[in-house]
Amino acid sequence: MSRHKVLIIEDDEATRRQLEWALREEFDVVSAGDGVTGLALAHAQSPTLTLLDLGLPPNPVDPAEGFRCLREIAQSGGPGKVIVCTGHGDRQYAVQAVRHGAHDFFIKPVDLDLLKCLMRRACWIAELEREQQSLLAEPAGEMGDLVGASESIRFVMAALRKVAHTEVPVLLTGESGTGKELAAKAIHARSPRQGKPFVAINCGAIPETLLESELFGHERGAFTGAWQEKNGRLEAAQGGTLFLDEVGELPLPLQVKLLRFLQDHTLERVGGKRPIKVDCRIIAATNMDLREAMSRGRFRDDLYYRLGVVAIALPPLRARGKDVLLLAQAFLKQANRSLGRRARGFTRDAIRALQAYAWPGNVRELSNRIHRGLVMAEGPYLTPEDLELPSAEGNQVLPPISLKEARHRLEARLIAEALSLYSGNVRQAAEAQSVFPARPHKSLMNNMITATMNARPSGGVAPSTATCGRPHRHRSSPEPSTTRDFPRPTPGLSPSPSRVSPTAGPKPEGLPFV
Repeated sequence: MSRHKVLIIEDDEATRRQLEWALREEFDVVSAGDGVTGLALAHAQSPTLTLLDLGLPPNPVDPAEGFRCLREIAQSGGPGKVIVCTGHGDRQYAVQAVRHGAHDFFIKPVDLDLLKCLMRRACWIAELEREQQSLLAEPAGEMGDLVGASESIRFVMAALRKVAHTEVPVLLTGESGTGKELAAKAIHARSPRQGKPFVAINCGAIPETLLESELFGHERGAFTGAWQEKNGRLEAAQGGTLFLDEVGELPLPLQVKLLRFLQDHTLERVGGKRPIKVDCRIIAATNMDLREAMSRGRFRDDLYYRLGVVAIALPPLRARGKDVLLLAQAFLKQANRSLGRRARGFTRDAIRALQAYAWPGNVRELSNRIHRGLVMAEGPYLTPEDLELPSAEGNQVLPPISLKEARHRLEARLIAEALSLYSGNVRQAAEAQSVFPARPHKSLMNNMITATMNARPSGGVAPSTATCGRPHRHRSSPEPSTTRDFPRPTPGLSPSPSRVSPTAGPKPEGLPFV
């Protein structure tokens, strides 16, 4: 496995040299003593991880220069992570660092074992994000604003490309929110009429008494309130494309008039007597079953066959497989731009929830949930709660388990919660759970290690020195020993356990996609 490149931006030369010496065995280390040099190295070498001191020249007492470097590195858009190492232990600096894109916050003096654990985890997450970005960069089906890689949407895109260069009417069918108007715009954009108007009208949103005037126009004095003549949508689409959305809502009298227009491309305004020639292409769409409407006498058979020379059915989002994740990432980028946010992706639970949800509102509902989730999110990764989606685990039927296994799972969960509460301190977590008097120490340590390792992939407790190294073997005394083995002190670096950063507790670590 290739070694990860780490950039150290630290103004104190002694600390910088000691960190280089301590980390050189595991990482490829480059360093800088000021923000300008550090940013130049960050842009030139794209390190996997940056250790950044907030107190940088020209005023090491003021963290402003460090925050400036942090913002610039975070805005570069790469998967590299930043861990802020500083002597500024104020909580406000920790919160501000995370807000500006820091992966974690570490307080000096540095405990090397804990720092290395944080660095390994940050590099692991950065590597996964880099792999996922490369997967997302693979060529997916794309046609205008239509995006997808599933077989069903690729079939639709192929059909749209075929009809784009013809003049035949097209009927787009599918559930509400599947992207029928986007498909119509994609046809227009690839047709010989692409430089001409694209005019859309929703036949179900306009009252029946006004729909004829909106579609065909009217002459002056044609009815009360008609003070001047008005061109209809058909005339507005002269030379271009008219998109009739919800065409199944057209009343029967207007269906007859539209059928006449499709036959000879002439129309008469309301109250008019002279025919007007209009050259425009008709693309219609509906979420209604028109064949059933025809059987009930609500839609004319002859109009159906005129409109549906080519009929293309758009698949619902639930039938498009992993397109849900592809679209979610695309909507997240759009929402970041429109809302001025810098969300990086979704937690693992959010990814599972996105895949498990049925999406009755299809692509439109997905877009709305992503925008709402970005507004409500408190961290860089969106959670199922932000998206207001049910947990995927809640929909699963779990196989029966034994009483012993159920007890083991409950113990592991309680121990993980205690570790989170006491920042990874094994002794304090054990005492809080009152397990030392009743259980052998070896069994307790196995549960502690299992709970900690299970918490790592989902962004749980940051590992402490008690879980990074080999556990100390205690004497067979009824009371636990309070002694612990610590690593040999490194010159210039404090051997005492470091205070864990405010961001090292439970937080929604996640990845853009899997």
